[in-house]
Amino acid sequence: MLTLERMPLDEIDWQTLDAFADRQFHQRRHWLEFVAAFTGGEVVVAEISDGGQAVGYFSGILFRKFGIPILGSPFRGWTTAYLGFNLEPGVSRAAALQALEAFAFRKLGAWHLEVTDRHITHEEGVELGFVPRTYEGYLTELDRSEDEIFANMSSACRRAIRKSKKEGVTVEEADPEGFAIEYYEQLKDVFAKQEMTPTYSFDRVKKLIEFIHPSGDLLLARVRNRDGLCIATGIYPGFGKMTLFWGNGSLRAHQNVRPNEALHWFAMQHWKTRGVTEFDWGGAASYKAKYGVREFTVPAFRKSRSKSIQYARDLAERAYYYPRWIKRRRHVKRIGVPDVVEPGGVR
Repeated sequence: MLTLERMPLDEIDWQTLDAFADRQFHQRRHWLEFVAAFTGGEVVVAEISDGGQAVGYFSGILFRKFGIPILGSPFRGWTTAYLGFNLEPGVSRAAALQALEAFAFRKLGAWHLEVTDRHITHEEGVELGFVPRTYEGYLTELDRSEDEIFANMSSACRRAIRKSKKEGVTVEEADPEGFAIEYYEQLKDVFAKQEMTPTYSFDRVKKLIEFIHPSGDLLLARVRNRDGLCIATGIYPGFGKMTLFWGNGSLRAHQNVRPNEALHWFAMQHWKTRGVTEFDWGGAASYKAKYGVREFTVPAFRKSRSKSIQYARDLAERAYYYPRWIKRRRHVKRIGVPDVVEPGGVR
């Protein structure tokens, strides 16, 4: 039987945790501290034991929303795709999820729990009484030669990348100084195209760079046109086997030289040279399919100590997201296109 025990943060051997084969950047210390900083929550790392023997770890954030204690691993709106568990080979993730429920509600005193782990199946969570939501994603596999990756893109995408080069577009790894301002102004321009505003704040971007960039887990990329003007920017965290398209902004007036395609290709090449094998697109918006992707699904699970809390949580989510969905649908209908470009990578 698996059990979880919370670990004092100053006693954690982070190198041991980072050595797990299923470890990804969202679970690293600096990312957890980043999320805690903008949520006002507490970092929770728990050792998972089986008969007194450590077999893995859990990572999450304990925070309050409307006074209700919640354990998120992660929580929607955190611009954090996955958290969950790091486990030794052969350890059951279903058993870890079951043990997490007892840990969250009995030991931490949480009233609500949410967890998204890339390796837990839909069936495992439902069988344990969790409410699922399935997120669809796209993945570009980087464990091939650059020629193979490029050839697997659509012909239109390849032409766009070649055109950007002919037009004198260059992409560079950017320094953190001043990048947040540049990025956010361009992000606002992308959202404005859909008559919307960004879903996360400028302060979120500042904190992301402040906490994550010193670790080496964050690529900040800048696109310049022939005249040296910055016309697009992108943010791509990565560690271990995985990198993620976190978000990008660009100036609408310069879309004709195809800066976004050049930007994403640069990011793929950057992380491939560092041994990363999976480029996660942070969602399955149709415009991403041209980059030679494989579709996948990840279930996100939630459970509350009472039905009233679950109902209140779902109601609050609908109150926030439904108006944005309606506004986007109206925009699509008015301009007469089947889809619109999502302005960033993760929710």
